[in-house]
Amino acid sequence: MIKSSGILLHRNVTADVEFFLVHPGGPFWSKKDEGAWSIPKGLVEAEEDSLAAALREFAEETGYTISGDATFLGSFKQLSGKIIDAWLIEGTVEATTLRGNTFKLEWPSKSGALKEFPEVDRGGWFTPAVANQKIVRGQRPNLEAALEHLHHSRPS
Repeated sequence: MIKSSGILLHRNVTADVEFFLVHPGGPFWSKKDEGAWSIPKGLVEAEEDSLAAALREFAEETGYTISGDATFLGSFKQLSGKIIDAWLIEGTVEATTLRGNTFKLEWPSKSGALKEFPEVDRGGWFTPAVANQKIVRGQRPNLEAALEHLHHSRPS
């Protein structure tokens, strides 16, 4: 079983909450927007703690180190069969200045030319309604769990 772990970062703006999502880099995703965004996430290494993996992956994909109280939202099965552990943390990062890892890919396909692309090419802060449109379908339960948690943790 392939297991990933990621952080759903949130911040309170006026009376609403916003979620931080990232857009995958590379040529396959360049023209896709709705249904293409994700929480910063990646594979959990052998013997690695899920939260430690999520924090490491967040830093690798965005260039930002975050900290704070983390709430486990759950383990969510994707259409591919991969399991994603999602963690909710309150904080903020500048979405327009990501400096994460890159990967090499033969592009154009079968050209023999290796090109380097960012793992994520941009980030953004979105209200729940917009985030629900932007995020890949298999990660929508992450948003639902976060909203449920935030709703129940707010003072009455």
